Amino acid sequence: MIMIVITLRYIIRKFKSRRKTINHVNIEIFLKNHEFLAPKRYKYSQVKKMTNSFKVKLGQGGFGSVYRGELSNGILVAVKVLNELKGNGEDFINEVASVGRTSHVNIVTLVGFCCDRHQRALIYEFMPNGSLEKFIYDSSSDTQLGWEKVHHIAIGIARGLEYLHSGCNTRILHFDIKPHNILLDRDMCPKISDFGLAKLSHANRSMVSVSHLRGTPGYIAPELFSRSFGQVSHKADVYSYGMMVLEMIGGRKNIEVEVDHTSEIYFPHWIYKKIEVDEEHLGLHGIIGGEENEMVRKMIIVGLWCIQTNPLNRPTITKVLEMLDGDLASLEIPPKPYLTSPSKSGDFLSPISSSTD
Repeated sequence: MIMIVITLRYIIRKFKSRRKTINHVNIEIFLKNHEFLAPKRYKYSQVKKMTNSFKVKLGQGGFGSVYRGELSNGILVAVKVLNELKGNGEDFINEVASVGRTSHVNIVTLVGFCCDRHQRALIYEFMPNGSLEKFIYDSSSDTQLGWEKVHHIAIGIARGLEYLHSGCNTRILHFDIKPHNILLDRDMCPKISDFGLAKLSHANRSMVSVSHLRGTPGYIAPELFSRSFGQVSHKADVYSYGMMVLEMIGGRKNIEVEVDHTSEIYFPHWIYKKIEVDEEHLGLHGIIGGEENEMVRKMIIVGLWCIQTNPLNRPTITKVLEMLDGDLASLEIPPKPYLTSPSKSGDFLSPISSSTD
């Protein structure tokens, strides 16, 4: 019995070692074929040095941990040290391939990467204000954003998405747009980050093929759950963007909203009814004038258009920018859709009619 256990452990170790070797070979082949796209490559010893032996941790997630680092020229960076690779290293390749192709004020800059044996790290420009989520969900006065700043951030994110969808030679679909993946620089300029789930597509091809569900519950477009809702395209990012904009307005997660502190109500459903019946007051805190009211109403209408169940009814991100920059009078409230409501556990459930009381 003991010999069997030892043998099984030996086989498992050999299998894992072989899988890591295959992953490493796949990544090295990719990097060799895309040397003109990839940023500077660092050794693991250099990564360890720039982070002072990973002294200051900035955050942690399912992908790994992020540490503050400093390059030899004194420039601060954020170093994402990845956990053991999944599959054939697709997440790592996606990140290097996607961000390596980009250059835009609203896309985080990939300064370099590390692929040293089985050690993987991605080195980004440092974002001193962290992610957008702490400014949305934290109710303390130190993190409150004014409506003008919220509007500015929403436009910046849309411009970044427009660049990914139509400004690159190869269209990039992000598939994980959410507040956690929007970083803010010193001037609160938003930058889209985390391209681990991204997919590259030909610019002239509207539909894409995906082999598995991508994204985060609460932001995933319905067509990614079932093709009966429509074909998967760049409109999936538009849906995620719309959900995020509505969270920026509500100041909390859409699936955790309490109205009048008595019942849990899906925020897009609640705000749709408010904007439809009330021309003057939206019931949101901090709106102090007619100009701000108009700005917020525009963002709400745009957000509601973006989360239409049928992707054909959603605007392109270029149209979203036109709507945000245009006059409120020119915007129509979207037709009463089925607003897809997640459950309390975050799972995707059947739609709820917008006309339900």
